Amino acid sequence: MASDCLSLDQACLDVLPDAVIALDAHQVIVAVNQAASVLTGYPVEAMLGISCAALLAPRENDGSPCWPAGWHPSAHLRSVRAVPEQDMTLRRADGADRRVAVTGAYRRRGDRLIGAVFALRDAGLRVHQMNTGIEIVSTVSHELRSPLTSVKGFTALLLNRWDRLADDDKVRMLEQVNRDADRVTRLITELLDISRLESGRLVLRRQMVDLARLGASVVDDLSVEYPALDVTLCFPSSFPKVYADPDKVVQVVTNLVENACKYASPTGLLVTGEANSEEVALSVTDRGDGIGAEDIENVFTRFFRRSEARPSGSGLGLWISRGLVEAHGGRLSVTSVPGQGSTFRFTLPRVDFDDTDLGDTDLYGS
Repeated sequence: MASDCLSLDQACLDVLPDAVIALDAHQVIVAVNQAASVLTGYPVEAMLGISCAALLAPRENDGSPCWPAGWHPSAHLRSVRAVPEQDMTLRRADGADRRVAVTGAYRRRGDRLIGAVFALRDAGLRVHQMNTGIEIVSTVSHELRSPLTSVKGFTALLLNRWDRLADDDKVRMLEQVNRDADRVTRLITELLDISRLESGRLVLRRQMVDLARLGASVVDDLSVEYPALDVTLCFPSSFPKVYADPDKVVQVVTNLVENACKYASPTGLLVTGEANSEEVALSVTDRGDGIGAEDIENVFTRFFRRSEARPSGSGLGLWISRGLVEAHGGRLSVTSVPGQGSTFRFTLPRVDFDDTDLGDTDLYGS
């Protein structure tokens, strides 16, 4: 039986994160990895040489057995190689049922079917990931609706009544359209960053950045949206530049200052820079009501919005900001004193300019 099966290296199978089970032509288990042992609850050695149907009782969604009369007829066609992904229910060693998503490939020697190799993944995890994706789409769609409605309304008004509108009114409308377009751009950037952070495909375009100038630029940009914005910038005169992606750092600082405006107050904010031999840090401190102990551990959780605060935003900004900071090798944290305010602080590793081989590369804000 096993002689008909092409060799499978056990060490290679055990490296794979997904459960892998190989069957021979008679659907007897001939190879299995450690992940499959964890998924099913059976020791690896207890699974080998046992009929898959007898040990795991694989069933379709309607409860009927999988392959009750042997392999599906299409399996014997030479042109058919892949096993389409499908949901199954397996019986674990403890008697409990486990829903899994299964995909695989048939194994052949010449024209003869000699078995199949299956990869199994907990279907519950996939459902959770799908629900998370749906939640992201739902949340961001809701956030996009408001600025797009505003853009549509003002542009229609400008097009239909241009000659009857005062110049000051035109300017105010165009400024609002510009702010709403920036908001849409930030939301789209957040969506892209979610995908890149979760897949490990985030690319940082680093250069030497002047954090003091960058912070001042962010405050200047946000003062258009928050006319009452009052921020004190406190950076030492000798504050070092940092090797980072300026666009991502702008995104982080913007999120922190904007959150302070939304959930505390746009007045009395303090943006502070600190540095030592190993890292630089930027802190945003507000004079709001602070964050309760029950919420302090959740503020960086995706979709989290404090119940006592004014609901606003997608609930993704702080989660994304932490991911962007950590991608740089830094840390984002929060401290808060109820009734006195909160401080969000992020660090970035310090890199000597001479070590970057950047020559005379333009610095941010120059």
